[in-house]
Amino acid sequence: MLDFSNVRTYPLRERQSLVHLSDLRRPEDSRVRWTHEHLDRLCGLINRAARENNGVLWQMGAHVVKCGLSPLVIDLMERGLITHLAVNGATAIHDVELAMAGKTSESVADGIGDGTFGMAEETGRFINETINSTSLGFGEALGRRVLNEDMPHADVCLLARAVESDVPATVHVAIGTDIVHQHPTFDGARTGAAAHHDFRRYTETVAGLSGGVVLNFGSAVIMPEVFLKALSISRNLGHGVRPLYTASFDLRKDIGDYFFRPRKNVVKRPTAAGGEGFNFSVRHEDSIPSIHRRLLQMEQDE
Repeated sequence: MLDFSNVRTYPLRERQSLVHLSDLRRPEDSRVRWTHEHLDRLCGLINRAARENNGVLWQMGAHVVKCGLSPLVIDLMERGLITHLAVNGATAIHDVELAMAGKTSESVADGIGDGTFGMAEETGRFINETINSTSLGFGEALGRRVLNEDMPHADVCLLARAVESDVPATVHVAIGTDIVHQHPTFDGARTGAAAHHDFRRYTETVAGLSGGVVLNFGSAVIMPEVFLKALSISRNLGHGVRPLYTASFDLRKDIGDYFFRPRKNVVKRPTAAGGEGFNFSVRHEDSIPSIHRRLLQMEQDE
């Protein structure tokens, strides 16, 4: 097998990044940019689930961070309108890079030709060494280290702010899918242990979601699959998890319908035993500010 210890990395400061702090959307700037016949219905379910302690599980892929929407998600967490944040590995990478360098994302096309894609030294070293030395879950370990090292932009770090808000934040990875897995510092066993810890914590949340809401933003594979397995375990162990309300948000439709896994594994199958599911085809830049603003309006109206 190839010797990964010979992989060459380079300083993060030398990388041209596509997303910067100036691209972030602040809570005070959020507006209702998108309307839909089911928007108020969904926001009402979220508001009720939060007030009645039934749980609001917000899970997402990396494009939410790359679209500059982390501050809005953080604001909802701090208001108690998100009670569990679950992300894939790429989301954690972009989140940590923003905290440490105030920039994230790179051109795959520019780096794949010479093998420099994903090889920024600080990114791999920080994440891998954190996970290699922790007994905590993946999300909590990263969030706590960002805070402990007083990183310059910890205020926009989802994982760090979740720790501060006492909101469970879990990271769900598939080995080989994330750039930090390319680095010599990567330890698959340690990553697996931390991700397994987070899967069990996530499943504990899912088991308590009777009357709660699950929102899936942009993750078309990892998070829908993780959710379905966690729900099966929960019901196997006697937790009915019904009624259950779910919604999936993505930009495109497959031929004839929405992406298969979110449609089946988030919206349809989990709610068949009681509840309601929603599919939305909309940009994150439009959906999340609209949900954020509408939830704040509902808070003010109470």
